[in-house]
Amino acid sequence: MKASKEEDRNLIYQLEGRPSLSVAVPLGLQHVLAMFAGNLAPIFIVAGIAGVSMQERVLMIQCAMLVSGLATFIQLYPIKLGKNLQIGANLPIVMGTAFAFVPTLSTIAASYGIQAVFGGILVGAFVEIIMGLLIKPAKNIFSPVIIGAVLVTIGIKLLGIGANYFAGGVGASDFGSLENLFLGSLVFLIVIVLQRYGKGFFKVTALLIGLVVGFIVALMMGKVDLTPVMEASWFTIPMPLYFKPEFRLDAIMAFAAVYIVSGLETLGNTSGITMAAFNREATPSENQGAILADAIGSQVAGLFNCLPNTAFGQNAGIVAMTKVVNKFCIAMGAAVLILASIVPKVGAVFAAMPSSVLGGAVITVFAMILINGFKMLAKAGFTEKNVLILSVTFAIGYGLTALPEVTAHFHPFLQFIFSDAVASVCIVGIIANIFLNLLSHKKG
Repeated sequence: MKASKEEDRNLIYQLEGRPSLSVAVPLGLQHVLAMFAGNLAPIFIVAGIAGVSMQERVLMIQCAMLVSGLATFIQLYPIKLGKNLQIGANLPIVMGTAFAFVPTLSTIAASYGIQAVFGGILVGAFVEIIMGLLIKPAKNIFSPVIIGAVLVTIGIKLLGIGANYFAGGVGASDFGSLENLFLGSLVFLIVIVLQRYGKGFFKVTALLIGLVVGFIVALMMGKVDLTPVMEASWFTIPMPLYFKPEFRLDAIMAFAAVYIVSGLETLGNTSGITMAAFNREATPSENQGAILADAIGSQVAGLFNCLPNTAFGQNAGIVAMTKVVNKFCIAMGAAVLILASIVPKVGAVFAAMPSSVLGGAVITVFAMILINGFKMLAKAGFTEKNVLILSVTFAIGYGLTALPEVTAHFHPFLQFIFSDAVASVCIVGIIANIFLNLLSHKKG
């Protein structure tokens, strides 16, 4: 039975239920448009370093869209493996290519080639699978104060990415130009005005409306190149194992470390969604399912010629901003990703979106991630122990990443950890939490 307008308005704020396609598809498109550039950017970087051909890059892009769509479906509609175990969180989580892996991916691609990258992706993911299986007994290690600190760090990191998009994208010849700043500001203002004063459909689709208006204005300004759309083929099915994996121990160990960070990032974004949408922390089952889906999705990515997945922070921000949590709406976005993976022209249209237009839409979304981190820290409470944990976490975990020269004489593994703020905040926070908990038990 077709849902009425009133039912549609109610359903989009509920986890279950099936709103009409006229409502669900635009809401799903918001998520696709918000994550599309970020989903593909790591591939552009690693493919360039590995020296793969243009045809192989197109294949990697198609595969990234396919795997992101499949991994998102698993998060929305989990695979049950028994009474107490499932792969997937049963939450409105959108999966995409993980930025956290880029430094390691780049190093391995430059040293050993693209085959060693895929070998490391496939084997290293077992570490995150183990992490997911042990997350319930280890829940005290990943306390709300640690996840809150991770969310704050992710938010700060994403704000920098948003600012780069706003100005035209890193490496753009017209980076910071008045045209780019105008487009970014136009979209930004449209989103803010609709969020503040819009009603009903216009309010919840503020990002999509901003992007569409920005795209049209950019097209009129001559900032959109439609040549790739014209040249793209209509139908191609991505095939697995185009790149034969090569297994090197040092590459696998490097990936294993980053998979822990990716798991914690997924934990942070999962909690960000539950805090924003349901005003509660994620349950142990939701955390376990989210991490297992992240790990399995990354292994599927390795088989299908693309890079590891993670829960995307910008999409958690969309949930925080719009309060739309309906899984069917998000599933429509995942379906569009899968469609784009087999119809290259669809992907080419998305890829033609100017970076400044995208930046204007998502920079506020990224700020919401930061705010959700603050909310989680406030909910955890600023007790003497929590304040001390946060002080150590941010002083060492975040402070040392500001100046690479400080860690120049560290062991290469530690240099890698402190090269990424999310990684170092996660690991330092966990160590500080364990250490201070042990001291508290001894004192007691």
